Amino acid sequence: MANVLESKTVEAQAIEQLEQNSSQETSEARLVADRLKAEETRKIQALCMTRARIREQLARTSNERYTMLLTTELQQIESELEKLA
Repeated sequence: MANVLESKTVEAQAIEQLEQNSSQETSEARLVADRLKAEETRKIQALCMTRARIREQLARTSNERYTMLLTTELQQIESELEKLA
């Protein structure tokens, strides 16, 4: 009888340990996902700010070559934003 109770206690401890490990893995996975999401958000914000700056410079410039350069940069930024969105 004591062996049966001891066996059940060991099984319960093993199950509890597995549940704790699973819980820790889940919380770690959430932290990694949150960090990746935050990094992606920062990257999108930086690209949006750069796009706004380039648009502002395009509105101010009269130099044809500089306009072409800015237009190319703007297209690259917009394609990166499309990939991330």
